[in-house]
Amino acid sequence: MAASRSFSNNSAGLVRIGSILRGKQGELLVSKQKLRQAEAVRLVRVNRESGTQVLGFASRPFVLCGLPIKRPVRGSLLHERRNGQFLLQVTGHPAYGLPWGQDRLVPLFLATLAVRQQRQTITFRSTAEMLKTLGMQQGGLQYRRLVCAFQRIFGATIFFGTDTQTQKALVTHQSRFNFMREARIWYSRDPNQEFLPGGFENEIVLTDEFFREVTTHSIPTDLEAAKALSSAPAALDLFMWLSYRCFTAKGQERIPVFGDFGLAAQLGSADYARPRKFRERLERWLELVQTRWPACPARIAADGDAILIQPATALVARGA
Repeated sequence: MAASRSFSNNSAGLVRIGSILRGKQGELLVSKQKLRQAEAVRLVRVNRESGTQVLGFASRPFVLCGLPIKRPVRGSLLHERRNGQFLLQVTGHPAYGLPWGQDRLVPLFLATLAVRQQRQTITFRSTAEMLKTLGMQQGGLQYRRLVCAFQRIFGATIFFGTDTQTQKALVTHQSRFNFMREARIWYSRDPNQEFLPGGFENEIVLTDEFFREVTTHSIPTDLEAAKALSSAPAALDLFMWLSYRCFTAKGQERIPVFGDFGLAAQLGSADYARPRKFRERLERWLELVQTRWPACPARIAADGDAILIQPATALVARGA
């Protein structure tokens, strides 16, 4: 009996110690992640204050309306968002599904390279370079995520259109396109391997329509701020949208949160059954944006039915 009790006590002790160690390990993992996030925020602020921000470029459809934030329901292949007279529809490939979550960083990467290189056929050295540009950690899991993201983006078909009512007629402009016509990408987990033998580079041929869209209507953005928000897709959508809307604002503007012209219909967020729930999420996303852009003049109105913005710029001219 004594031996039995001793074994039972030892087992209980081991269980308690295991619980403590798992708790401590969790704390260490969280603190390491938060340390990286704090460093990313510090870098964004330092670059803004010194006028040395790294410019990235976004395409207009995905600033005005967002891709899905969460993984779509299995079998769901159509995503639709509306921004006033602007309509965005994304149709996913049957084998790969709809782009979602961090997949939205791939169009940002493609648009940035297209504007920088001013070529429809864009090249880059390695996937390690792409992960760094997108603010993603290197490792097998991230590489697999990147491969899946490219498959979903490559297979997606985009439709966007605008309806403008003039005094005499309704003017409709519509376009349908894919992102890429062709892609040759090699994946290596070695961050020091920049080329394959023979100097082979990654090469992506953008479609005529996407290349024309990003070079004609490119929207500059703070690439480091986008990277710092890469793990929070909804906050990233809000940051991109606020950067654009505050820059184009002529005075204080009141944008409704709900309704056909509301912010909830523009962002890539899932629909929430209760408006209060969406407001809570919106407040949280806005807090994340303002840690990266402290001078962001956006705030939620006292009645909770609108977001108020003022003219401002998230980008500081070099030497300013």
